Formats: sequence, C-alpha cells, structure tokens
Amino acid sequence: MSDPTILVQKEGGVWTLTLNRPDSMNSVNFALLLELRKAVEEVQFDPEARCLIVTGAGDRAFCSGADLKERAGMSENDVRRFITTIRTTFTMVENLPVPVIAAVNGVALGGGTELALASDLRIVSERATLGLTETSLAIIPGAGGTQRLPRIVGKAKAKELIFTAQRIDAATALAIGLANKVVPHESLLDEARSLAATIARNGPVAVRVAKNAIDRGFEMDLASGLVFESTCYEITIPTEDRREGLAAFREKRKPEYNGR
Repeated sequence: MSDPTILVQKEGGVWTLTLNRPDSMNSVNFALLLELRKAVEEVQFDPEARCLIVTGAGDRAFCSGADLKERAGMSENDVRRFITTIRTTFTMVENLPVPVIAAVNGVALGGGTELALASDLRIVSERATLGLTETSLAIIPGAGGTQRLPRIVGKAKAKELIFTAQRIDAATALAIGLANKVVPHESLLDEARSLAATIARNGPVAVRVAKNAIDRGFEMDLASGLVFESTCYEITIPTEDRREGLAAFREKRKPEYNGR
C-alpha cells in the first residue's frame, strides 16, 4: 500500500497538512490533489479548527509544482481536468474560514508558489526559492497565480516575475511582500506553530469574521468595504466570546474563548 500523499496532524485547534512526496520534490499529481481536497474539507467542517499550517515533507521542497512526469502522459482533456482540479482545490484553501499559514520549507515553484499565494500568511525558510515559472514551459500559471500574485506584490512586479519566469530567494520574497517573515530553516515549523498558537488564542469567531471582512472587503471600493466591515462586526456583538473578552480584561486574566 502506497504512502499517503498528504500527512494530517491536529493538535488542539491547529491543523497541519504536509505534502508528502519528498522523492519528487512534493510535486502535485492527481492523487495528491484529491487527498489535499479531502483534508481541506475536514478542516473546513471542524468546529474546533482555529488555524491551518501547510508545509512540505523533507528538507528540499515545499512543492515544486505540477508533476511533469505525470503531465507528459496526459491528453489535452486530462490537462484541462488537472488545471480545473488544482485551481478549485487551492481556492478551497483560500476560502477556508480559518487562517492558513504556508510554511515554505524549500523550493516552491509554479503550483508550489500558487499554494503559498492561496494561504493567508507565508513564513519562509531562508533556504526557500519561489517563482511562477510556467512561461518557461510555454504555459501560464493556472492555479490562481496570475490573479493572486498581483494582489500581493502589485501588478507591475507580478508581471515582471511571471513574464520572466524568475526564481527569487527568501530575502527577495520578503522585500516585495510575498513573504511575511523569513526564518532559519531549522526553526521554520516552530515559527509557524508559534504564529498559529497566537492566532488560536484569540476569539475564534472574531478571527474568522476578520478574515472574511479583509478578503471580501478588499475587492470592494472603500465606502462599500466600510459598510461590509460594519456588517461583519455585528456578527461578533451577541457572542459569548465577546462578553468573555470584556470580563477577562476587567478581571485581569486570560480569556477562555469557546467559539460561540
């Protein structure tokens, strides 16, 4: 029986999904995509979920992109099916109600960078290399890269990176805003887990609502976004967590949130 292509771990409210094809640089094949979709659905419907970390197995790669050996044997219709599957799966990652942290532990090219882009935050190993390199293969990013990268680094920089198929190091990713933080390779997962734990300590409803307010409001004009923010705020007012937060502040203790 073959090893699972996605390793799943849950500790408290923090999930970790590890792409587990280290011998092929954690490249994405159909089997991995289907397992990833299933695991993401488990996170989506877990009421205790507070944060998700996505990373890659081994020391070399986060995800090197599509499995080109598998791709070589595909018909044109197979390629269309693969692109639709990877795009919708990464959109599922993006649309999770809880924050998603990409712990980029090495090479992240093509679909690897696109998976990181679909995450909310990117903690990057100092050894990492990132890039949307598809034009060097006479194709374009097909899992959201042409849309998400400009929203993070700006349109001109995204065009430069995509048109040239340039690979960038961790320091450059940090400088252009693609990475939130660059850390020593050996402490990457500890840093990601520490960040996830910090998020998990806050009001779960508030964090989910804040993510929705930011993501949806970003696509609106400012006036509409402010109205949407007010609508989102209303969701937090009747919650037990809001009352607990006020009580804990008054009593000078740590709050104990229950997600209600």
